[in-house]
Amino acid sequence: MTTSSPTAPDPAITVEGFQALLLSHHPFAAVLGADIMEIGHGTATLRLPERDTHQRLGGMIAGPMLMGLADLALYAAVVGATGNADAVTASLTMNFLRKTPPGGVLAHARILKTGRLAAGEVLLTPASGGDPVAQAISTWALPARG
Repeated sequence: MTTSSPTAPDPAITVEGFQALLLSHHPFAAVLGADIMEIGHGTATLRLPERDTHQRLGGMIAGPMLMGLADLALYAAVVGATGNADAVTASLTMNFLRKTPPGGVLAHARILKTGRLAAGEVLLTPASGGDPVAQAISTWALPARG
């Protein structure tokens, strides 16, 4: 599913196109098993399903899984805004806010600026609803396309 509003440009990639991009160029993304729910122009929503393999001792979702989800969501938003599939993470800062309750996690990404770099943020929330469990802030390098 792709979203757009009357004032926002259409995304530069569809959900299906992004899934194909991941399969062909980023097969490691399959480790997360994230569902790409929607991609807009500079926005994306992904869902990390509930899996025992995502958990650490105590039943909460492991930080590296949340970081991977945030990074992947921002990549989707960057490609949705710029069409630049060669974009790479330049920095990623995670703020873990509270324990993640059982269940899946949603990543709501949005790009705040694009240019030679893209800057964005992600809020990670329980799929069942509730307060954010983490926040990510990230910048992305956008290599010139040849």
